Amino acid sequence: MQQNWKEWVHVTKLDPDKTISPQAVEDVVTSGTDALMLSGTLNVTPENMRDLLDMVAAHGLPLVVEPAGPECAIFDGIDLLFVPSVMNTDDARWIVGKHQAWLRRSNGSIHWEKVVPEAYIVLNPASAVGRVTGAHCEISASDVAAYASVADRYFRFPIVYIEYSGTYGDPAVVRAAAEAVENAVLYYGGGINSAERAAEMGRYADTIVVGNAVYDNGTDVLRATVRAVQ
Repeated sequence: MQQNWKEWVHVTKLDPDKTISPQAVEDVVTSGTDALMLSGTLNVTPENMRDLLDMVAAHGLPLVVEPAGPECAIFDGIDLLFVPSVMNTDDARWIVGKHQAWLRRSNGSIHWEKVVPEAYIVLNPASAVGRVTGAHCEISASDVAAYASVADRYFRFPIVYIEYSGTYGDPAVVRAAAEAVENAVLYYGGGINSAERAAEMGRYADTIVVGNAVYDNGTDVLRATVRAVQ
């Protein structure tokens, strides 16, 4: 499992702060998506994270938790913990500070074999993650490429994640990031609510992440995005 994640091309992101029915969960896990990522920015607690995990755990898909903070970095019942650092912020809490706090409170209980670091490049200034982390979102494609290269070649993050979070991004920016990355897996997330958009971003990103479409457009659209990249 720890190595198979590098082969995923489609990941579905579910938000603990949003409501989803058991039938919708069943439709998601049978859509053909490679994995489920449990992740959110606002109002994510250990309790609602655990509630969502309990809903999806029995279905057999790989389960990833992407914690918004140290309090949600759980290991029980999951396959992997994707831990983000935001590259394009001046606020060191979101690069390394939260991570140091996580280790301080862990008392040596971190399952390192499940931990996968992510280098986030956040590009939607109106998004919750953009506002919370103070990310510099309105930057050029060459700036994004430089951040991606620093994350990949200098810090050696195994994942570089281009995050437009709720809006559809610029394919030229994602292409620039793809051309800059040598070793990391390139993730793209944001605004993928059709097969056409999935295919377009799937040409440049190794893995696309579909989230809001599950809640806003339904699981038929999710299935269409899966077919577009697999």
